[in-house]
Amino acid sequence: MHELADLKAVSCFSSLSDSDLEYLSSFSRKRNFKKGEVLFYEKDKSTYLTLLSEGILKVYKTDVKGNEIILHRFIAKSFVAEMAVFKSIDYPASAMFESDGSVIEIEFSKLKSDFLSNPDIAFNFFLSLANKIKTLEEVISLNIVLDSTSRVAKYICENAEAFKIKNNQLAKSLHMTPETLSRIFKKFAKLGFIEKNSHGYEIINREGLMILYE
Repeated sequence: MHELADLKAVSCFSSLSDSDLEYLSSFSRKRNFKKGEVLFYEKDKSTYLTLLSEGILKVYKTDVKGNEIILHRFIAKSFVAEMAVFKSIDYPASAMFESDGSVIEIEFSKLKSDFLSNPDIAFNFFLSLANKIKTLEEVISLNIVLDSTSRVAKYICENAEAFKIKNNQLAKSLHMTPETLSRIFKKFAKLGFIEKNSHGYEIINREGLMILYE
């Protein structure tokens, strides 16, 4: 079963026996999505622990003017919005696939009663939640504390996939226009911080970029 392989690949479950994995799989389900399909909306009720097993998923909020604020992009394999499930609250944001993908949804009530007493599993969930807090802190820093040039410098230094994202999507994530992002990239290239190649850009002076935001 594909679910077993996907569950085994997650650090939280990697130490489980085959019989435990089979039992975990018995109250899990796999769902496939097309690009542009929504996994959940803000204020939907959360009852399943969701593992992104394939694809790219963006988590976002919409402000009063209808603008999309991207909080994070998840890539497989990672848990999504587990804090909402742990606290039995509605999802605080929406999630949409930016590529074809799939998730495994685990019935949380059974996971909690039968597996969270395992200290290894519980500790790995703690680490996952700690990383989510760090991600939120980075979102606040990027969008409130830093100006646009510093924001771009920090993002491309700390996200290996930054140059793989289309410019209009990256600009939207950084809350600026594609034209502004393009101007900043050209400025970085003139300063010798990045270099254009056949695949886009690559960083050639990371230290120079870091000075802009540290």
